[in-house]
Amino acid sequence: MRNKQVKFVFSAVLVFFLLFIVLPAFMILKNAFTAGGSFSFGNFAAVFTEGKLAKAFWNSTKVSFLSSVITTILAFVLAYTVSFTNIPLWLKKTFRTLAVFPMLLPTITYGFAVIYSFGKTGLITRFFGKQFFEFYGFKGLVFCYVVYTLPISFTLIKNTMGYIDRRYLVVCRVMGDNGFKTFNTAILRPLWSTIAVSLVQSFFLSFTDFGIPASIGGRYTVVAELLYNTMLGALPDFHQGSVIALMMLLPSILSVLILNYLQKFNVRYNKISKDPMNKNPARDIILSVLSAAILMVMLSIFLVVFIAPFVTEWPYNFSFTLKNVKSLFSDRALVKVFTNSLYISFLSALFGTLLVYVSALVAARSKNVLKGTKVIEVIAQVTNTIPGMVLGIAFLLAFRKTSLHNTIAIIVCCNLVHFFATPFLMMKETMNKMNASWETTAAIMGDSWIKTVVRVITPNALPTLMESFIYLFINGMVTVSAVVFISGARTMVITTKIQELQHFAKFNEIFILSILIFITNLIMKTIKGVLNNKTN
Repeated sequence: MRNKQVKFVFSAVLVFFLLFIVLPAFMILKNAFTAGGSFSFGNFAAVFTEGKLAKAFWNSTKVSFLSSVITTILAFVLAYTVSFTNIPLWLKKTFRTLAVFPMLLPTITYGFAVIYSFGKTGLITRFFGKQFFEFYGFKGLVFCYVVYTLPISFTLIKNTMGYIDRRYLVVCRVMGDNGFKTFNTAILRPLWSTIAVSLVQSFFLSFTDFGIPASIGGRYTVVAELLYNTMLGALPDFHQGSVIALMMLLPSILSVLILNYLQKFNVRYNKISKDPMNKNPARDIILSVLSAAILMVMLSIFLVVFIAPFVTEWPYNFSFTLKNVKSLFSDRALVKVFTNSLYISFLSALFGTLLVYVSALVAARSKNVLKGTKVIEVIAQVTNTIPGMVLGIAFLLAFRKTSLHNTIAIIVCCNLVHFFATPFLMMKETMNKMNASWETTAAIMGDSWIKTVVRVITPNALPTLMESFIYLFINGMVTVSAVVFISGARTMVITTKIQELQHFAKFNEIFILSILIFITNLIMKTIKGVLNNKTN
């Protein structure tokens, strides 16, 4: 009976991924290699002959590489300040909180915030009396990509710094090493793998993002924008779009190979010391000022989002008003978009947590019962390599002639696949840490596998279940790259509506919708913090 229950759950997971990964992937391949109803390389020839893809690919590579380097340097400074200085604890907590602030807003908002901040009549331009840079195109993309990827890079580096043994700093000083050699031996060398991961991850996220180029790309065409215009432009071409989508997978595959290779360079300590750092007021002051400056520049562009909708007429009349907010909430279509986002994000979080949970149960707790559980880990790696835009196109091609087309169900399923990898890995790690004999003991006592899961494993997994739910909900609120291809007039979410509103220059509505996303995600993060305090 126990084996049947495990096999049923395993089969259900496989069927889901066969339907929503294998079938969409097949449809992309079919469209890419089909011309005139037969197998052909003509679509590839047409795309490469035009030269647009090569230029867009080079543009994306150049802007993503530069932004990833800048991001990693800035993230390192922030993480070092939080981890290896003696600044007050409240200041460290403030830096940690502010560093992840941009994650609560969709990337498509970043570009509009930059326009209203650094434009000729922008908030920052008016404050300093001059325009700092031309924000459309390359410079604007680099700036926004750095803001977008900095929270992820900071989190990666900070987490690794927490596992560095500080006794090596003492050993280096005792051995007579100078400051630079001590820093290189005890801190920088153990972090090389994580620094490389930060570079790769930041590059991948920048290369595949659609929201930022959609708002501020200008004439500087990148692959994500070319893919969107090919699929949903004035003259849609699904065959050439499929070719571009396949080409967009190349950096993803390369990223996974590099990340797997870098695993061998991880430094492990038998015991981690948390001894306090030596007193160095100059170091603490300099790094605090640098970190504060980085965060101020990063967050300054979002200040306008919370100001512009509440002034009478930007940028001429700054008197306070609520007419823009009242106007938005009196518009049923915009209210419907907000409720759609809440509904879809909640369903994505609910069913996504369930999918993650049962997948981790099979992968981590049923190895001795069922062969082939490794396939779920392979699926997680695959979903982690697929850019959101490619996934959205795959779903469009696979389900556009079915009853799922333009429905909430298809958006939820897309979110489940898109964001599966991270919560699954978290849940699997939690399962591996639990007592391996629980199921055996329960079986001896006569309990079924399902009863053991409900009574024993689930209560111990509640913190990670909550973490997964919040992660999926927040990502469901801010995602745009995948859903832009599969949402319709009735199922439009906030991020796709923002992308539509830009064509009508309705920036007040854009900013108010962005604030609603921010408040919603902030509430979810607060709930998570409260529940974490209660469970600890």
